[in-house]
Amino acid sequence: MPAKKNTAKPRRAVIVGGVRTPFIRAFGPFTQLDTIALGTACVKGLLNQFPVEWKELDSLVWGGTILPGGIAVNIGREIIFDVGLPDTLESYTVTRACTTSMLSTTLAAASIERGDAEVIIAGGSDSTSNVEVRMPPTLVHKAAPVVMSAKSTPVDYLKLLTKIHPKNDIVPSRPSIRERTTGELMGESAEKMAGMHGISREDQDAFAVQSHSRAAKALAAGRFAKEIIPVETPNGETVYADNILRGDTSVDKMARLKPAFKEDGTLTAGNSSALTDGASAVLMMSEEKAKALGFTPLAAVTSWSYDAVDPNDQLLIGPALSMPKAAAKAGMTADDIDIFDIHEAFAAQVLCVIKMLGNDEFCQQRLGLDKAFKKLDPQDINLLGGSLAFGHPFAATGTRMISTMANELHESGKQSALLGICAGGALSGAMVLEAV
Repeated sequence: MPAKKNTAKPRRAVIVGGVRTPFIRAFGPFTQLDTIALGTACVKGLLNQFPVEWKELDSLVWGGTILPGGIAVNIGREIIFDVGLPDTLESYTVTRACTTSMLSTTLAAASIERGDAEVIIAGGSDSTSNVEVRMPPTLVHKAAPVVMSAKSTPVDYLKLLTKIHPKNDIVPSRPSIRERTTGELMGESAEKMAGMHGISREDQDAFAVQSHSRAAKALAAGRFAKEIIPVETPNGETVYADNILRGDTSVDKMARLKPAFKEDGTLTAGNSSALTDGASAVLMMSEEKAKALGFTPLAAVTSWSYDAVDPNDQLLIGPALSMPKAAAKAGMTADDIDIFDIHEAFAAQVLCVIKMLGNDEFCQQRLGLDKAFKKLDPQDINLLGGSLAFGHPFAATGTRMISTMANELHESGKQSALLGICAGGALSGAMVLEAV
């Protein structure tokens, strides 16, 4: 007996709203807010702006890359407690470097599409200001047997003190964001890619100025008024706005900055994203549930792709693979895409990705396409600015981009957006959003 063909319309997961905290340069006003506190502020702001009865929530999917070891592993669950949401609401926490909150969003979308859930909060947060400063392993190895044993006596502690070497055992290890496999900082990898692809300092500075200029223009026009929520800090200060954006910067000002990662290099603090504290989140529902609860869907999550490359080759080139793959999964070509939005870890990395998306040989060999995916001009992408201007809290950038693009599709009347993000570990992710 032949199988009965399933003609039911597939469920779609839609974004009904999104917010973020201000994105603040590390060791600034958010220093006393750890990643849980930032996430809590963000989720409270989301639910204030998009009130949904808490009984309707099925899950909170959260992301973090700088996890507070020793305090909590599942920071999403801690956010539930601190917001005061029902303790029966389940939650899990994911991590995938800079694509982390894109991953929390697509996991939520997959759950809704399967029918496992109707309403989910997805997001991510990171506090670089609260990264753990670790003691040397030699101190841990010497001290742990004594400290962890209930049978240790004062004599044992005195003996321990005689074994500790002040220079080797007490000076804390400096936190590092170097790639474990290559030993390279991301900026060093981006510098290498800029050299491979002939990306000049002048082109990087011009792209950085474009990012700041467009973000400032959009901010002045009130474009992010619904997305950025105020956050009160423990000392009573209320932070209303990002503090990295430089709307008055220029190519001349950028040209005066010194190289940051190589003595004669091209990457500077101006054309690289800054270490940032912040959180972002989106409220997601099935399309049917959104309409039943009276919410206006902004955009549907249509497709996504996660990929990886050799970290010894081009660490940050991944979006040049993920973006065409996500478009193909949506049944689209580049010509079907109205808006391109690429995470700006570094201006050099974005320009390298654009170059490879428009390269016939790369797309034929790495993607099996007949020709280049799309020949883009830098002016064609990131119409509202990007991470160079806003900052880059690693686990919050994904839902920052998704929220902004969902609103942009809804307000502009355009039909589709393709997002791409590079990530540490030579990972990448991309997503197609469609207007609803």
